Amino acid sequence: APITSSREEFDEIPMVVGIFSAFGLVFTVSLFAWICCQRKSSKTNKTPPYKFVHVLKGVDIYPENLSSKKKFGADDNTEAKNKPVVPKPALHLDLEKRDLNGNFPKANLKAGSPSDIENLTPKPFSEREQKESTSPDSLKSSSSLCSVEKQDKLGTLFFSLEYNFEKKAFVVNIKEARGLPAMDEQSMTSDPYIKMTILPEKKHKVKTRVLRKTLDPAFDETFTFYGIPYSQIQDLVLHFIILSFDRFSRDDIIGEVLIPLSGIELVDGRMLMNREIIKRNVRKSSGRGELLISLCYQSTTNTLTVVVLKARHLPKADVSGLSDPYVKVNLYHAKKRISKKKTHVKKCTPNAVFNELFVFDIPCEGLEEISVEFLVLDSDRGSRNEVIGRLILGASAEGTGGEHWKEICEYPRRQIAKWHMLCDG
Repeated sequence: APITSSREEFDEIPMVVGIFSAFGLVFTVSLFAWICCQRKSSKTNKTPPYKFVHVLKGVDIYPENLSSKKKFGADDNTEAKNKPVVPKPALHLDLEKRDLNGNFPKANLKAGSPSDIENLTPKPFSEREQKESTSPDSLKSSSSLCSVEKQDKLGTLFFSLEYNFEKKAFVVNIKEARGLPAMDEQSMTSDPYIKMTILPEKKHKVKTRVLRKTLDPAFDETFTFYGIPYSQIQDLVLHFIILSFDRFSRDDIIGEVLIPLSGIELVDGRMLMNREIIKRNVRKSSGRGELLISLCYQSTTNTLTVVVLKARHLPKADVSGLSDPYVKVNLYHAKKRISKKKTHVKKCTPNAVFNELFVFDIPCEGLEEISVEFLVLDSDRGSRNEVIGRLILGASAEGTGGEHWKEICEYPRRQIAKWHMLCDG
């Protein structure tokens, strides 16, 4: 009798365990589903961190669209129908009317009002005016003026600006450039592309693709910068640099465009703008700066100690006046580089203090065939580091470089420091 009662109690235990496990499974599944829903809702409601979106020819490579109501080039026709026709100097581009090369056809003159026709029709000249206009002196002066204007004009850049308040995003659309000069003398064309920087922080750097063999490139590329509040837009400056790609050497700089946003209101929506491209001559007026170098030649160990101490009066790398300099040291033996070193980057200063020491082993006795090259560069994450200035110390160097080298050869084991002017890189 007692054995049968204990068996009945053990038979009830699996049933209770099964019920509790079923309730536990249902609870865990429901809890997991609730957590997933909460995460999804928090992601949709939360404003995204700072990042930028690149749209190429109307195709958004980022999964999140800015707005379904406003898109570049999509609702221009509908907006034009609803709004009254008012003559504006703004640019209007129809992306569907481009040819196979991506260029826009020249606009044809349409029949306007009678007043417009009267303004366009030339007035008859008097006989005296006709003689003066056809004189050889006037022809020479007009031809010289046209040639000067062609040399001075570097083209026009067309772009648009917009601010999306829902996403806290600043949108820049680089549409096209017209009338660029030919940087390749053989083909009389250029391979243009554009770099854009948001100043003064110089953090947000983007660039367009390269368009081959054209003087009127149509980029139509959109760059969206998230996380920029509208209150800071007035303090920003847009810096466009128009370049021509060169496969075998450094890219040619065509010109630049500087757009301060202090007086531009983006509350009403997208603004279409155009600016003339000006020549970039930032560094020619300010020189290349100076570099303080200390050298010591150890004849017993056959080593050369190089100390990069300071740099002063460095030119500004861009319009903001902020450069991030560092020094690259190259050791040459018989015009062949055998060693290289570089200092740390000093942020946002024209007068950098490095105080960094480098020791080079000399492969030969004496310093007759040895030379040291110093390159001062501006650190740039978004593109190639640009050379600010260059200095060469050696037996064949001219000026202070040759004098400094002669002193360390005459007085070994002595640390000798001198300031040197930097030359073009």
